[in-house]
Amino acid sequence: MSANQSPAGKQPTATYDSAFLRACRREPVPHTPVWFMRQAGRSLPEYLKAREGIPMLESCMRPELVAEITLQPVRRHGVDAAVYFSDIVVPLKAIGIDLDIKPGVGPVIAEPIRTRADLARLRQLTPEDVAYVTEAFGLLTRELGATPLIGFAGAPFTLASYLVEGGPSRNHEHTKALMYGDPQLWADLLDRLADITAAFLRVQIEAGASAVQLFDSWVGALSPADYRRSVLPASHKVFEAVSEYGVPRVHFGVGTGELLGLLGEAGADVVGVDWRVPLDEAARRVGPGKALQGNLDPAVLFAGREAVETKTREILDAAAGLEGHVFNLGHGVLPTTDPDALTRLTEYVHTQTAR
Repeated sequence: MSANQSPAGKQPTATYDSAFLRACRREPVPHTPVWFMRQAGRSLPEYLKAREGIPMLESCMRPELVAEITLQPVRRHGVDAAVYFSDIVVPLKAIGIDLDIKPGVGPVIAEPIRTRADLARLRQLTPEDVAYVTEAFGLLTRELGATPLIGFAGAPFTLASYLVEGGPSRNHEHTKALMYGDPQLWADLLDRLADITAAFLRVQIEAGASAVQLFDSWVGALSPADYRRSVLPASHKVFEAVSEYGVPRVHFGVGTGELLGLLGEAGADVVGVDWRVPLDEAARRVGPGKALQGNLDPAVLFAGREAVETKTREILDAAAGLEGHVFNLGHGVLPTTDPDALTRLTEYVHTQTAR
């Protein structure tokens, strides 16, 4: 049973009435809940100390280290949800793809996937492949108590882009060449990645995730027509595969202002919005029946307390009429962000929105 479910005849679990899950369900909240993408990580000195000398992928596979890193921002900032510390390429590594996360570069794939024969390297993910995830979630849910734990995974398009390009890409030329040049192979690739992603999310939900977020970091490179034709079916398959658990499903991408309605259409309960579109306009594009998450520009945190509060107030005002709002940044916390700025921001949102 998930941490979000409150079945008839049974008492709600500890996290069910948390501000975060209530906002995701578009129910009244005691205050606007706050969490930050990449809150568990490189902006915190305690994170850098904990991970000293440990490669990124290895750190994702040590349950006790994962639990400690995941808990650090909850302790420091008082955020309303923890987000599981991992990386979107972890399930690919778990099924045997030869990859590494190189500092300053990102995920690098030794042998890119560009032919039909290459698909054979993408086998299904089993819970045994990621037993360390189940162990870490067990440690975390016991420690977090009433604080929700967000699981996450990379969306099929973004995983495909890394696999096809061989690493991060500015123009996604190999990805788009495959998508346009061999649409059947592209569809088969994304379908297989959808199965892997869904399996990875199921492991997290069954281990205690209260919600899950699907990151489609690079999908903003596509037009709405290309997204609908070539990406939406796979993303929808992921969301549909975990719908039975009843946990909120969040969808986020960068530069996706033109795709916001489609991100919701793919099956999300909550649509993440980057900083380029005001939340009231985002609500119009997404349509009714969805909560929104976002959307302070991460760079604003470098501008000083008064500027941060002014921009935050603008976001809260834009969100005033929303059915549900989870305050977040419009992308991840930048590495050199002052942690105290995040603590102050959390407190400011809580104070300003207290009901």
